[in-house]
Amino acid sequence: MSKKVLIVTGDAVEALEVYYPYYRCLEEGFEVTIAAPSSKKLQTVSHDFTGEMETYVEKPAYGIEAHTSFKEIDPKDFDGLIIPGGRAPEYIRLDENLPSILHHFFDENKPVGAICHAAQVLSVIADRMEGREYTAYPACKPDVTACGATYSEDQVHTHRNLVSGQAWPDLPHFMKEFLTLLR
Repeated sequence: MSKKVLIVTGDAVEALEVYYPYYRCLEEGFEVTIAAPSSKKLQTVSHDFTGEMETYVEKPAYGIEAHTSFKEIDPKDFDGLIIPGGRAPEYIRLDENLPSILHHFFDENKPVGAICHAAQVLSVIADRMEGREYTAYPACKPDVTACGATYSEDQVHTHRNLVSGQAWPDLPHFMKEFLTLLR
């Protein structure tokens, strides 16, 4: 039976951080569902660094369909969870249906992949993050430590069922670790 992977995201998700895991999981023969606050075509963004700014710039990228809404998800139907970054985490974490989805994956010790700004999503389940170790985009370090977790300086870090990565350049190693846990 094929594994089922859930990706939770929303508008302004970093394009590489949603497309790379989505296609990589499909390539493995897994069934992949993208869920967002509502079922719709999501606008992804591209983040990159320029010489004149100390932070990244954001540009519109591709569209990608959210197959379903958080409200319609039964997390028991899935074997693994991926949380991409970008700006989507800052607002999807406000969705009242998301914490119960997240709780399920941590309570059942199912593989979770969180990259870049996904630490903002994990902050809504601080009780499950306390005592853990994970990495994130460096600007999200306060989100990690506010949960009572230890911020790892590693580009990709695996601790128990959680694989975390700092940003889209880390996707190959991040996905390799996530797929190892999922198999």
